[in-house]
Amino acid sequence: MNLAGLREKLDGELFVPESPGYEAVRRPTNPGYRDVHPGLVIRCGSVADVALGLGYARDTGIPIVPRGGGHCFAGRSSTDGIVLDLAGIDTISVADDGLATIGAGACLAQVYAALHVHGRTIPAGCGASVGIAGLTLGGGIGLLGRKYGLTCDRLVGARVVLADGRIVDCDADREPELFWALRGAGGGQFGVVTSLIFDTVPEPMTTRFELRWSRASVEEMVATWRRWAPGTPDEVPADLTVIAERGEPPQAMLFGASLREEAPTRELLQEFCNVAGASPEVDVRGGLAYHHLKNSFEDLAPREEPVSGLRIRSEFFTRPMRLSTIDALLSMLINGEATGRRQLTFTALGGAYNRVPDTATAFVHRRELFILEHIAEAPSAWVDRSWEVAHVDGSGGVYPNFPDPQLDDWATAYHAGNYPRLAAAKRAYDPDRLFEFPQSI
Repeated sequence: MNLAGLREKLDGELFVPESPGYEAVRRPTNPGYRDVHPGLVIRCGSVADVALGLGYARDTGIPIVPRGGGHCFAGRSSTDGIVLDLAGIDTISVADDGLATIGAGACLAQVYAALHVHGRTIPAGCGASVGIAGLTLGGGIGLLGRKYGLTCDRLVGARVVLADGRIVDCDADREPELFWALRGAGGGQFGVVTSLIFDTVPEPMTTRFELRWSRASVEEMVATWRRWAPGTPDEVPADLTVIAERGEPPQAMLFGASLREEAPTRELLQEFCNVAGASPEVDVRGGLAYHHLKNSFEDLAPREEPVSGLRIRSEFFTRPMRLSTIDALLSMLINGEATGRRQLTFTALGGAYNRVPDTATAFVHRRELFILEHIAEAPSAWVDRSWEVAHVDGSGGVYPNFPDPQLDDWATAYHAGNYPRLAAAKRAYDPDRLFEFPQSI
């Protein structure tokens, strides 16, 4: 099939570099990969379009990647070949039993708004433009996770277009190995997911909190957080961010959302403040539906997005970080030679995340206490140096949704003991490796 024949058969649209609108559709959300120019973008309007695009890639040998939100840290939804843009496959429906069927092109803002109408939601991330498919397939950590688990833990079925063009529905009974692999191994590995079915939860009322310290001992903040946050009730996730910019004192921020009412939430936060020994600026807002809570966190994002994108490295930790490591880590953050904004973000895990066996899903990281992210504007050598300082206390595990091209043993870091089973699924569902990229299974 030639390009003209492909265009005639599509329900959606086809863009080449000369097409009107090409510039708008070719660019991913991640600014670090906006200089990549695909030879072809297929804006899919149906599942059949996905199968047609894969068939064209097989016939021509041109590399192909699916794109949901386009946020991937490693640029896996960008290519100079063919981009399958799933944005047009974004319908959302909710059945009487609470099962939600969500098109793979939907972003989180769409998902939360649609589920809110039915009084339902799912545990997922905060970024409004993040794609539901990519988030789910790599795990899905978010503010409801300590209560309800990963996003992929709520996944009960999916429709997938395989490399050979077959369209299959998978769940615990149909294509169970494919369904197992889709829950946590990362997107674009075994096929193109076009819709996902979730067992939703009742949308809760929440209490949003944000505590800021501008002139405090950040060493004490981190030391207190590592003892306090992983042990808080499942209903109270609390993450800590420390920010440094040359010439300015470091700032610390504790933020999160409680499923408890405002008064008991304030009491719990006061425990942290008492131990940390410093008085912060406090913003606590109760009575927020989860849908509105998500919108409120958009103001925590940087006011201006770096043109070159961000460098991010991360690692899981199964035990509290030693005080000596904290001192070295923060000394490098505050006193290092790097210019520009530098950030460490500590995200508490535990709770429902860790009440699932390692082998129940492809997501293997079920015994971790927290994640630490090292973030700076690209390029930044500080990110690597900071990661190396913290790595001495890390577990070696890395969140699949935070892919790290610098890893030496990525298979173990992402998948650990689940890798052999994933490799078998890859051989079964993509034997000719149509879906291949650096660090692909």
